[in-house]
Amino acid sequence: MSTTTWYSIFDFSFDYKGVEPSYIDPATQRWTADFEANFESIRAELYHYLENHQLQAYFNSAMVNNAKSWKTISLRWWDVQFAKNQQFFPKTMEIVNRYPEILSLSFNQLDAHGKILAHCGDTNAMYRCHLGIKIPATLPTTGFRVRDEKRSWEEGKWLIFMDAYNHEAWNDSDENRIIMVIDVLRPEWKNQRGKITSTVMSSLFLQKRAEMLPFLKKAPIWLIKLLAFSLRPLAWLAIRTVNFLRFY
Repeated sequence: MSTTTWYSIFDFSFDYKGVEPSYIDPATQRWTADFEANFESIRAELYHYLENHQLQAYFNSAMVNNAKSWKTISLRWWDVQFAKNQQFFPKTMEIVNRYPEILSLSFNQLDAHGKILAHCGDTNAMYRCHLGIKIPATLPTTGFRVRDEKRSWEEGKWLIFMDAYNHEAWNDSDENRIIMVIDVLRPEWKNQRGKITSTVMSSLFLQKRAEMLPFLKKAPIWLIKLLAFSLRPLAWLAIRTVNFLRFY
């Protein structure tokens, strides 16, 4: 168990040195069985949505081998509620709302022959969790690596890992791979939820700005840290404001 909160925005080695295992046993999490028992309903809601809608390309194109090969729809993002999207997924949201530790929820598609390049996540304060929705192949064709361990996804089953560690995903099959992704706050940081979500949102904001303003990628470390610290209270306020106004 870690005692120190780690954020990638403040560690430019991008190499988390933790003591947690790479993968977490789904049986240790109280919510996993509920989602698995309702897997068919969750998948049906997504497929029904896709009949008339398209997923959007993930904003950080530097993380993939081919532009727009990683697509997503968010229902919750670091406590920001996407009410307009949630209305299409009533059963899924009914389950999610039973578990307050869930910070984020999205559906992600990795196109055929797409690859999410090796990277580390934003913080060690949560576990990232993948539920297989459409898995066209297993290792070595399609799979996932955390540190030195590779695993396959399974439809209707959870793959849970420490997102802060270096990891990557690939789909060398001829079909798209689709998963549901949730981020779960670790219980030892339950009382720091606002600080964690606002720090990560500040980091994501800077990442998105760097896509449009390349000079930020070359900015000195002290400037990035100063910007992140300065943005944190604004991010905390923004999360609450957009949820109150149901902006998304």
